[in-house]
Amino acid sequence: MLGTGLDLPYISRMSSALDTRPANFCETCAVRNRAICADLDTAEIAALNSIGRRRALKAGEQLMWEGDEAILVANVIDGMLKLATHTSDGKEQILGLIYPADFVGRPFGETSPYGVEALSDSLVCVFERKDFERFAREHPRLEHKLLQRTLGELDRTRRWMLLLGRMSAEQKIATFLLELADRLPSQTQSHGGEGETLIYLSLSRQQLADVLGLTIETVSRQLNGLRKSGIIEIPGRRELRILDRDALEARAA
Repeated sequence: MLGTGLDLPYISRMSSALDTRPANFCETCAVRNRAICADLDTAEIAALNSIGRRRALKAGEQLMWEGDEAILVANVIDGMLKLATHTSDGKEQILGLIYPADFVGRPFGETSPYGVEALSDSLVCVFERKDFERFAREHPRLEHKLLQRTLGELDRTRRWMLLLGRMSAEQKIATFLLELADRLPSQTQSHGGEGETLIYLSLSRQQLADVLGLTIETVSRQLNGLRKSGIIEIPGRRELRILDRDALEARAA
């Protein structure tokens, strides 16, 4: 159901999305050089800062609701979120993952075509959609960056279609682990030597299976196979260490 002026629960959850606006938070943003606002000058950043808010999300907390009025857009500063829709029988389908420095939301759109939920504790910079649209129209560099991001997302979606449709289960797992290592710099660290990277997984194995179009048994079997081959290590339930990136890239083919 779309949010309306009479939909009090909808208003309540939307108002909570605009929590705080620390002074000059753009200047201390961890993804400042990679986010959609990277090309803006100091005056433009100050103007953008004036219409934005930071919001902390707990794992499992919803940022946007599928089918609701598109109230917000956001930059992800830290954490991981998922894009999801629901089939006619109510089953969730994960459409993609959102990483730090990614932009989420539908500027110049009336409704949200998918839901957005935090998979881990996350920090986002949110803007009311209409304020952001006005700012983008007044600042061509941001509008240009938005177009570049849109085209980049289209390219990633095409690659994702290849992954889901043509790759083997092993290739899917290996490709996805490499993407996590590359896209989550704030959640990776070197360990012991060159080529070893520790990844903190925000996805359960069932969610990983849903994302990759596999069964949970296949995911577990492939991860165990990579572990036995000495390519990865699984020190904890939500931790995974890449021991040999070259070998993992070879498995991804």
